[in-house]
Amino acid sequence: MSIGITLKPSRARVLLYTMVLGTAMTACGKTSAPSVDPSAKMAHNAYVTAINANDLEAFMGMVTDDVVMLPPNEKAIIGHKAVREWADEYFKAYKSHWDKTQTEFVQAGDWAFEQYAYKQLDKPTAGGADVTDTGKALLVFHHDADGKWRVARDAWNSDLAAKP
Repeated sequence: MSIGITLKPSRARVLLYTMVLGTAMTACGKTSAPSVDPSAKMAHNAYVTAINANDLEAFMGMVTDDVVMLPPNEKAIIGHKAVREWADEYFKAYKSHWDKTQTEFVQAGDWAFEQYAYKQLDKPTAGGADVTDTGKALLVFHHDADGKWRVARDAWNSDLAAKP
């Protein structure tokens, strides 16, 4: 069965190994956190700042070419072009503010994994009622060849019930 997401073999292998390593470390009760590149953690702030500024170019500069977004109650958004189109539409429709609180951050080589809780407030630019949400999410960052940490995967899950 295919789910429609294709990863480069090397990235898929690294992602799988990192997930297995992270699971094994958790299962073993490892209490001391491995060292984390400060610039990896700073990528979180840059990503949130770009979203809250409704700055399409800054936002797109924070994602990898093969980025995958998994928003709640929507189909997966795969690739830089598709994410650009989605984000452009979103930023035009809303003035957005997200509070994202890191609850976990783990780095393994050129990959970093962040779990966070969020509060979202979207004010429609055309007027109307504000849209609010709370939830939890998982970000996967990749340390790209240019030395910058970027979001490779962003999956968020609303705590609110899906609308019928």
